[in-house]
Amino acid sequence: MNKTTRIDRANAIRALAMDAVELAQSGHPGAPMGLADFAEVFWREYLNINPTNPAWVNRDRVVLSNGHASMLLYAVMHLAGYEISIDDIKKFRQLHSKTPGHPEFGMTPGIETTTGPLGQGFANAVGMAIAERQLAQTFNTSTHTIVDHRTWVIVGDGCLMEGISHETASLAGTLQLNKLVAIYDNNGISIDGETSGWFTEDVVARFQSYGWRVLPRVNGHDPEAIQRALDTVTCDSCAQPTLIDLKTTIGYGAPTKAGTAATHGAALGSEEVQATRENLDWLEEPFRVPPEIAEDWNLSTRGSALEAAWNDQFAQYAEANPRLAAEFRRRMNGQLPEEFDTTLNQYLQSLSQTSKTVATRKASGACLDVIGPLLPELIGGSADLTGSNNTEWQGAGKLMNGGRYINFGVREFAMTAIANGLALHGGFIPYTGTFLVFMEYARNAVRLAALMELQHIFVYTHDSVGLGEDGPTHQPVEQLTNLRTTPNFSVWRPCDGVETLCAWRFALRRTSGPTALVLTRQNTVQQNRTNDQIENIERGGYILKLESETLQLILLATGSEVSVAFEASYELERSGIGTRVVSIPSTDQFLVQDQAYREQVIPSEIRTRIAIEAAHPDYWRKFVGLDGRVIGIDRFGVSAPGDIALNYLGIHAQAIIDAAQELLGDTVSSNHADTR
Repeated sequence: MNKTTRIDRANAIRALAMDAVELAQSGHPGAPMGLADFAEVFWREYLNINPTNPAWVNRDRVVLSNGHASMLLYAVMHLAGYEISIDDIKKFRQLHSKTPGHPEFGMTPGIETTTGPLGQGFANAVGMAIAERQLAQTFNTSTHTIVDHRTWVIVGDGCLMEGISHETASLAGTLQLNKLVAIYDNNGISIDGETSGWFTEDVVARFQSYGWRVLPRVNGHDPEAIQRALDTVTCDSCAQPTLIDLKTTIGYGAPTKAGTAATHGAALGSEEVQATRENLDWLEEPFRVPPEIAEDWNLSTRGSALEAAWNDQFAQYAEANPRLAAEFRRRMNGQLPEEFDTTLNQYLQSLSQTSKTVATRKASGACLDVIGPLLPELIGGSADLTGSNNTEWQGAGKLMNGGRYINFGVREFAMTAIANGLALHGGFIPYTGTFLVFMEYARNAVRLAALMELQHIFVYTHDSVGLGEDGPTHQPVEQLTNLRTTPNFSVWRPCDGVETLCAWRFALRRTSGPTALVLTRQNTVQQNRTNDQIENIERGGYILKLESETLQLILLATGSEVSVAFEASYELERSGIGTRVVSIPSTDQFLVQDQAYREQVIPSEIRTRIAIEAAHPDYWRKFVGLDGRVIGIDRFGVSAPGDIALNYLGIHAQAIIDAAQELLGDTVSSNHADTR
């Protein structure tokens, strides 16, 4: 028999939420107070987790998409037995605390993803649900089910107003992700007040049209109604994702502010807090939870038993299926197969012996034909640009048929955030593809991948005005600078097939953050290299052409402009100018090399430097200095065939020669024809 009542346990959440926000004088008490009754039923009776081991692989995943309600998670997790103390609750929103203003992945035990930008947690949850289903299809057998968990996501009105929720819900319905459950905190309030003035769509009908099952108008303050809804979700075998339309009162229990925007994003105020205590019959001092309530709330024993039972099941599974069990451990531990290096080294050697010109997007596709069969954890797709991005390898198979290729449709933002969810779940290395310029549609999810240090590989093709006739709307200019200045983000712009494979290999080894592969539509020249040069590619920058005379000029280039730098260098050498060509496929990786190596490649005493890239020039000032030159593009593009567009916008050898002449004076002469 329970020692305490449901309302007692729910009020513990409300009290901790309003106390923490009041002490911080910052935060959002309303949603945690409104969701407390649901949370008490959900966490204590339906959720399969282990607070003593938040990383248990078969745990249910819980995402709070409306991350401003973070005190809901912190209060529940403290009560449930996670390593979140009352002192941590008191430090809500303070420097270096475990309880930041919005949930931060990696900072707080049990937080599955960073949320706050509304709607993205919803998309992350879809990625997690895809991951669960794929792992279950791969590893479960007729006698052993070792992957069997649900993904739950709490969303608010703001999440469902954001466009990403439409993209995400549409795809989730099509994919029939039946172990995905969204709980819609339908309180009708956002920052500006009652949403009836700007959010009047029929959410139930909307989700039904996406192919979801909807449980409408569930009373979020009636535990029995909540139980019936959760029983429906967990006890049947519906083939659809489910939305629970949970009707709640924001700030429930606050006598004058409940149901208003005043509880959304600010402390209630000392008088209202005291009045709420009296209204809820919660007479405890701030931050004090009575021992009997704390004891009833603690889920550590239950969680440990759940994991222990799973461990016993996995031991039986491993005995019956040793190879499958070993593969499951490898993938969940994020280890690459033993044959990874050998296979890629062999392919690299074969690539280095060819002189075939190829667009780096096609070189990337060829790399995937090798990598895809080698890495069963590789999963990804394109935002309706498969043939242009070259992102589907032979034999990948469609996701709907149990394969690993996802046709995301024209949904760049959802695609990126869903793939973040795949990375967060574990067991997968996700990649996504679109044109570089359309990275802008997904920009905030790209940023969150870097913030969470996720292994997510971005395949961005059509990397410059060289894509041609589609014109300025499709021609990227500023995007490379945008990505390169994002913390913890690695950007690679390879110049040919060899550098493309090295970029893929780097990205697959890098587990501390996302990597972008920025690839051409137009053909590039395959460069000749020594083995030493090949080994240095993954250092981000290396000497590709050594000067034949005394070094006077350094040309720095990436991508398709490397061959342009080569063309200019030959003319400059004929004029007696010792010219070095440095390929820098990854500026961020070059900049983290030791000083001795960087000095070897770009000697500090040689200040005459020119950088060449068909993108915004400002980023390259750190390499060439204020006295150097950058051959780049600081305007939007033009609609014309690619070679004509590049020529018109000044990306050609003569522009380099002219810049060198300006820097070095009359020592430069050239018979090079002006092709502008």
